[in-house]
Formats: sequence, C-alpha cells, structure tokens
Amino acid sequence: MQCPFCRHSDTRVLDSRAADDGAAIRRRRQCQQCDRRFTTVEQVTLAVVKSSGTTEPFSRDKVIAGARKACQGRPVSEADLARLGQQVEEAIRSTGSAEVPSHEVGMAVLPPLRDLDEVAYLRFASVYRSFDSLTDFEAEIALLRHEQDVRRSEHTTSNNAGDAPSDDDIAAHRDPHDHDPLDRVDTRSRVPHPDRS
Repeated sequence: MQCPFCRHSDTRVLDSRAADDGAAIRRRRQCQQCDRRFTTVEQVTLAVVKSSGTTEPFSRDKVIAGARKACQGRPVSEADLARLGQQVEEAIRSTGSAEVPSHEVGMAVLPPLRDLDEVAYLRFASVYRSFDSLTDFEAEIALLRHEQDVRRSEHTTSNNAGDAPSDDDIAAHRDPHDHDPLDRVDTRSRVPHPDRS
C-alpha cells in the first residue's frame, strides 16, 4: 500500500477494525518513510451485471430506494427499509458470487418485502416478475392467502398443543380428597372375622 503523502510503498498497519456491519475492514496505517498516518478501507467487491451487460458496484442505497417507491403510502418506516437493505445485501453476498445479475438483486428483495408489507410486495413483484395481466395479480394474491392460511393453521395447532394439560398438570390440580373409587373403603360394609366375637 503506497503512502498517499510521499508515495513510499512501505507502510505498517497499526490497527484493524470491522466496518459497515462486517462487510469491510478499516485499517489505520503508518508510512515507514515519512511517519505520517492514514486510513484505508478494504471491502470485498460485489458487482451487479445490468441487462445491457455493463457492471456497477452493488449499492444498498439503490435497493432501499427501489423498495421505498413500492412502499409509498404504506406504514413502513425508514428503519424497516434499512433493515430490508441489509437483509438483501446479506442474501446476495451469501451466494459467494462476485457478480450477480440485476434481476437476481430484485428477486432477493421480494422475500423480506413480503414479510414487511404485502401491498408493497405486490407492487414490486409486478415489475420483477413481469406481471402481464390481472390474472397474474390474482394468482399471486391467492398464493399469499394460502400461505396466510397455512401459517394460521400452524399457529392454531401449536397453541392447542400447548394448552393440552399433561398428566403432571392433572395430578398437581387434583383434589387430595378426591381419590380413585377403587381406593375408597367403606368401613361400614366390613364383615367381622369369624374368630372374633
């Protein structure tokens, strides 16, 4: 790494720290020639391949801007959008590819956007899934309703299972005076022993 002041190529790293949610490393360096200090930022490059074939650096801000347009008029905060941008970048970087098509970036927005707001999701999906007619919207809405029904059913099932009392619960709440009928002995019905007078 060259010193930006004297152009000397021998520099020493004084300190290294993670930056940008771990996506980059910030290093504090010192030139061995002029002793001046400077900071460098090292980041794994992630390029987006556009439909024209040109590439550009991945931008979380552009992802957030696109999602913000879909969320206009919806109860979605800037914090929600920032969280979505981070989720999309993590999903893209987890593929391990240095270059990703722009269409895949748009598709990576869909799952977190669906969890955030279903109306915004439909707006965004209509562009990136190329909806051509009302039928496409109806099919997507039917899928969303089906997923809602499945989640509601799973939630109800888990609640019912959680409400079912266990044997230990039944034993703990049983009246101590309420014994099993087979354990009860009616002393009045005892027959005296023949050897006893």
